[in-house]
Amino acid sequence: MELGNEKLVKKAIKGNKKAFEQLIKLHYDRIYRTAYLYVQNEEDALDVVQDATYQAYISIRSLKQPEYFMTWFTRIVIRCAGQILKKRKNVVPLTEETLSKLSVTNQSDHDEAMHLLNSIGELKENYRTAIILFYYYDYSIKTISELMEIPEGTVKTYLSRGKASLRKSYKEEEDKCHG
Repeated sequence: MELGNEKLVKKAIKGNKKAFEQLIKLHYDRIYRTAYLYVQNEEDALDVVQDATYQAYISIRSLKQPEYFMTWFTRIVIRCAGQILKKRKNVVPLTEETLSKLSVTNQSDHDEAMHLLNSIGELKENYRTAIILFYYYDYSIKTISELMEIPEGTVKTYLSRGKASLRKSYKEEEDKCHG
C-alpha cells in the first residue's frame, strides 16, 4: 500500500471521518467490482458496497495493521455479498447484460469471454471466490487464505478444483462443437 494510503488509514482508525471517506473514494471502483463479481447486478452490488462501508466504518478501530486495509475491507465486502446471496438462496448466473459490457475485439474472443464468465459463475462458491481473487485481483495464496479464513492448502485445492472444473466445461463445449 502506498505511504499516503497508510497515513489515511491511520487517521481513519483514530476516528477521522474525512480520512475514511477519502479511503472509500480512493478504492471505490475496486470495492464495487468485487461486490458486482459476487452478486451480478448493480442494485445488489451497491447494497453490498453500502453495507460493507458501514461495517468497515463502525469497526475500523479493530484494524491492527493499516497496511492490510484493502485485504481487511475486501473480506468485509465478500462477507456482505455472501449475506445478500444467502438471502437470494442461490447464485444468480451471469446475465447477457454483464457479458455485453465486456470490450472484446472480435466475435470468437467475445464467445470465449462469455463462456469463461458463464463457467466461472457456475463454479461452487468457494472455487469461484478463490479463482476471482487469484486471477482477477492477483492476490497471493497467503492473502486469499486470510481473506477466506481457510488454510493455504485449502486455497490451493480450491484453485486446482476450480481450474479442473473450468477445463471440464471447456472440454464439454469443445466436444459439442466437434461432436
